[in-house]
Amino acid sequence: MADDETRDAAAHRVAGRRDGTTDVRGVELGWTSEGEGPLTVFAHGMANDRWSGELAGLLDWSPLVAGGQRLLRYDARGHGRSTGRAVAEDYRWPDLADDLLALLDVLSPDRPVRAVGASMGSATLVHAALAAPDRFERLVLTCPPTAWATRAAQAGAYLQGADLVEQHGVEAFERAMSAQPKQGLFRDLPDYPPRLRVSDALLPSVLRGAAASDLPDDARLRTLQLPVLVLSWHDDPGHPVETGERLVELIDGAELGTAATVTELRTWGSRTATFLGG
Repeated sequence: MADDETRDAAAHRVAGRRDGTTDVRGVELGWTSEGEGPLTVFAHGMANDRWSGELAGLLDWSPLVAGGQRLLRYDARGHGRSTGRAVAEDYRWPDLADDLLALLDVLSPDRPVRAVGASMGSATLVHAALAAPDRFERLVLTCPPTAWATRAAQAGAYLQGADLVEQHGVEAFERAMSAQPKQGLFRDLPDYPPRLRVSDALLPSVLRGAAASDLPDDARLRTLQLPVLVLSWHDDPGHPVETGERLVELIDGAELGTAATVTELRTWGSRTATFLGG
């Protein structure tokens, strides 16, 4: 707990920031709210927490707050300071979407929200928006993960990772992850990849839940009638640009942006703020 408090305090000392927890579908979801204005929700990636992307130098959402939005970052179940069970089904993307919708029922019951996702968080938003489109105004989907034809290989890697954690411990899993060479823009990010923000006891279930997940099929995605911005980065097999390109083909009016360098990546915060509006 002390490590968590030091981490949060050192990373973000923002006037008006508020931390809280909300009971949702049998778990407590931790969240942080800052800024004033229309509500924008941020959903993070697998094995990360609400701050991981910013602390790793990947993402900077300060332009949203500076642009007059209230930004709510939350930890998905089993991640960061949110509680969870060692049940793989709890971590499938549609189930995480149900968590988000339940959270919005408490924190924004009367108004739709804008939402930004990263990887697993982007997948969560897609499932949530299809299940309850009236709860959202606009979506920004950053680094959407493997899907459809590319999902099977990634799912196999997650299942192997879950077995590795159970048989040899999380340290063996972390060594295997760190042994993978950095590619492309990630070579210029010394704090990437971020630390795991899932407990040893829950990590196998989180990995197996991800392995059992995929984005919706073409027919369902074509029904999504929201303004959507997709932001993909290059040189990452776990988050291929092809996923972003396909989403833009299927979602009417969706826009695509890509980043091949850290300089290009640094524009995502301001581009997101402009797309979402003040």
